[in-house]
Amino acid sequence: MAVQSVALEWPYFVFRCARRGSWFGRWGGYHGRPGGFPRGPRARRGDVRAAALLLLAEGPLNGYQIMQEIEKRTDGVWRPSPGSIYPTLAQLEDEGLVRTEDVVGRRTYVLTGAGRTEIDQRPVELGAPWEQMTGSVGDDVGDLFHEMRRMGMAVGQIGHVGSTSQVARARAILAEARRALYSVLADDERDE
Repeated sequence: MAVQSVALEWPYFVFRCARRGSWFGRWGGYHGRPGGFPRGPRARRGDVRAAALLLLAEGPLNGYQIMQEIEKRTDGVWRPSPGSIYPTLAQLEDEGLVRTEDVVGRRTYVLTGAGRTEIDQRPVELGAPWEQMTGSVGDDVGDLFHEMRRMGMAVGQIGHVGSTSQVARARAILAEARRALYSVLADDERDE
């Protein structure tokens, strides 16, 4: 019976650790994140609030449009999640700074008079947070991660609609690309 319990615990352990991004629990791995990639700069508390207010001052938007606009203005460096945008919008609505309207079946947020007053009274405090984010990552690194996202989308398309032979070719191409990237690092270390 003890052998069965170990067999049942092993897949759970693998699944649990894989979700945390490391075999060593939450502290292991590269920055402890799934996928092993470091996260860009973190938004400070209040940056989401300021960004939402400033964007709504330009015109009505829904939550998804706010997320897209922030990502666009930071060149993909800052991608706020729905878990940070929607609670912020709910709080702004509770404070009377924004109100919702149904536009073509979508919940759209509109800045109220009190929200406009808030922006006018604190322009320096609410300075565009996306400007702080874009300067924190070099253009080369941002371009690299943008290209990686584009490759991920292409791989996803092959995985969804590709034939068996296309999937096999894509896997071989990815393996070769991975080896080539490691050789770039190895060549650079030899040059130093």
